[in-house]
Amino acid sequence: MPRKVNEENERIKRAYLTFLREAKRCDEKTVLKAADEILRFEASTGYKSFKKFHIEQPRAFKAKLNEERSATTGKPLSKATVSSILRANKAFFLWLAGQPGYKSRISYSDAEYFNQNAKDARIAHAQREAPYPTLAQCRHAFDRMPDGTDIERRNKALFAFLMITGARDGAISSFRLKHVDLIEGTVFQDAREVRTKAAKTFTTWFLPVDPVYLDCVTAWVRYLRDDLLFGHDDPLFPPPEMGRLEGGFAVIGLKRTPYANAGAIREAIKAAFVTAGLPAFAPHSFRKTLVKWGVNHYKTPEALKAFSQNIGHESLLTTYSAYMPVSQERQAELIRG
Repeated sequence: MPRKVNEENERIKRAYLTFLREAKRCDEKTVLKAADEILRFEASTGYKSFKKFHIEQPRAFKAKLNEERSATTGKPLSKATVSSILRANKAFFLWLAGQPGYKSRISYSDAEYFNQNAKDARIAHAQREAPYPTLAQCRHAFDRMPDGTDIERRNKALFAFLMITGARDGAISSFRLKHVDLIEGTVFQDAREVRTKAAKTFTTWFLPVDPVYLDCVTAWVRYLRDDLLFGHDDPLFPPPEMGRLEGGFAVIGLKRTPYANAGAIREAIKAAFVTAGLPAFAPHSFRKTLVKWGVNHYKTPEALKAFSQNIGHESLLTTYSAYMPVSQERQAELIRG
């Protein structure tokens, strides 16, 4: 059943999304997320005109969100998810309060009704230590990964590449062979072609974590170039090519176009850990593993700064604050020691 459409609302929403793209310089993913969250509120009002805004609407909306369950997990929406939805709508109504035709109907203070209560806000924004694999767990999972088929070899090389670069999964899904230099031991994260965070361009030198990972990546790149005759513009980690084979539908090769997103890469890495009897660690958790290793491996401030740049951080403070939170137990050990 098609959703209801309020044409007046659609016009002003389109203007707001253009404002996010052009004036606030938000990427398309952020813009689409904002559109979804505003639509969620609009639907809760029965698609009434935004000009008929009343403070009871956000109050009812918040109550509805607190009762809603995730379509994916079946569990109640987390406080962080609710916070994200409310913040998107608050930003929209703050902007709306300054637009012609809405100034007399919506005040800037009306947007404050999209705030969470103080207790829920503290829960939503509390910092929690995210789980990550140890170097031993990574090696354990890697050693148990099969490599009998092209897809299995690709997945094993993918795991190894994460261990020597700490690259984000979005970037890895868009790397092409030309971005890898085996002679210098680098990968060029070119934002013109690679989906890097905040469209940042930088070079990553391979980390000397364990020679087995570099050997695996080197063998994979040479296999693509020498055996499969992949060219510079072909993907580093190509998707499977599906087709008819012996009366069935199966993998018949590797595509020459990269993945559209990182979904398949995340699943491959999680599956490697689960198969090895470990928790389903995501690719991003490798970055925390590598930061823990880097702090012990690089002893001088200059070396640590170089390591921080190598994983894409402009500031060493980002590396420490985001990837090296000190647990309460460790805090006590350090202070007492």
